[in-house]
Amino acid sequence: MVAAAFAAPMMECAMSHAIPRRNVVLGTAALGLSALARARVARAAEAAWSEQPAHPLAERLAAYADGLRYTDIDPATIEAVKTHVVDTMGCAIAALDEKPVGACRLVALAASASGTSTIIGTNSRSTPELAAFANSVAGRYYDLNDVYVVRQAGHPSDIIAGCLAVAEAERASASDLITAIALAYEVNCRLFDAFDLSERGWDGTVFTLPAAALAAGKLMKLDRQKLEQAVNIALNDHIPLGQTRAQTLSDWKGIADADAVRNGVFAAMLARAGVTGPAPVFEGKAGFFHLVSGKAVDIDIERFGGRGGPGGGGNAFRIHQVGMKAFPAQVYTQTAIIAATALAKEAGGTDRMAAIDIATTRRGYQMAGSEEEKWAPDTRDTADHSLPYIVARAMFDGDITNTSYTGDKLRDPRILAFMRKIKVSEDPALTALKSNAPPTRITVSLDDGKRISRQVGDVPGFGGRPMERPDAERKFRGNVGKRWPEQRIASALEAMWALNRTDDVAAFLGKFATQSNL
Repeated sequence: MVAAAFAAPMMECAMSHAIPRRNVVLGTAALGLSALARARVARAAEAAWSEQPAHPLAERLAAYADGLRYTDIDPATIEAVKTHVVDTMGCAIAALDEKPVGACRLVALAASASGTSTIIGTNSRSTPELAAFANSVAGRYYDLNDVYVVRQAGHPSDIIAGCLAVAEAERASASDLITAIALAYEVNCRLFDAFDLSERGWDGTVFTLPAAALAAGKLMKLDRQKLEQAVNIALNDHIPLGQTRAQTLSDWKGIADADAVRNGVFAAMLARAGVTGPAPVFEGKAGFFHLVSGKAVDIDIERFGGRGGPGGGGNAFRIHQVGMKAFPAQVYTQTAIIAATALAKEAGGTDRMAAIDIATTRRGYQMAGSEEEKWAPDTRDTADHSLPYIVARAMFDGDITNTSYTGDKLRDPRILAFMRKIKVSEDPALTALKSNAPPTRITVSLDDGKRISRQVGDVPGFGGRPMERPDAERKFRGNVGKRWPEQRIASALEAMWALNRTDDVAAFLGKFATQSNL
């Protein structure tokens, strides 16, 4: 009886909501067609990723590296290479006493028994990849070395250490060394031109991997096939996370690119020994385009520097668009420092400042003004990537130097209180603005209601306004003057400006050794 009582209502419900058989059949067919369509799309996508391109990007990059000759490099580019070497070596010497730099140097020195490549600041040598690593950390650590800015920013001078280390080990000529450095800059910058990986959470140091591998392989005189394998090996296993430059920044911020250089050099060493790497590393179904960039990009190698004419008469090299910093801070803060110091001078100091509004680009906001850690930086690495700290310190001190990040300055209660007056936001107009450096506008509200403002975009040392020799020498002296006497500084500068005529890279690097190990 109970079962019957429940069965009746259920039967009525089923009858009242019955679906005509014809509709069921049509619906099922539609679902089947939809599933088939999705399957066809999936198979097409799979086929697209699986299809072997006629000339994979790694092969084309290798062909460019293999074909580049010293005679393709014009005199202005040779001068630019030497200027960037001067800048990089000065930055490296300045940072030799920093703890993370010393730690990386000790790791490299542990392998010095079989070394062929000089570790800057010592009389010792290590293996090429470890010397490249230690020296690149020194050059990068203060965030004062050069920078290339498009949608993401990178530091191609980090690869100079790798070129020097391999050139010394291979007893390369000066022309081979300069060609390798120009090659490294070109590949690194052109890859930055083609991709923006920041939105997908990857660090831009990924583009150092193929650039360093090709530059090292070029110095090792690898053939085109082995250069391609060096790219495949370098890129496949060393994709860096964007966490390197997010929230509280660690020592790794200044070391990550040096690690990419090390991996690039080591990849070239493996390729020389006959090791092959995954291919096609860019276009494969589980390759870079599919998993990292999320899209395929057609990179025209024929537009690269030196192509299109013999004797340096071809396309311009990208090194001419690489900026040189005046201040040891992230690139998105460089124009802010100039604006901040000018406003502090106009206001007669900071006492009358009630509020400070910093307008920056989208990337500047993301990297230097969007996280709460930037208002209370407790590490140098966080502070030199903090618009609030950089602007506050510049307004108080009138400058940003290598001493702006000491522990007592980071904990300065005046600065911490002042930063609470600072607001950072993106201005889409600044994001769209074409200038030679990331622009910044700072507006200060004074205690009497008056507002004063400064906007800075174009700065010396960046694209279109390159550092000349006197500027580079002034920066070099500022970096090494406390460590070296003037006679040694002058000797080192003379050697660097004559780099294209040196016949002994080891002797050249001896200019940067010390009388005893650090």
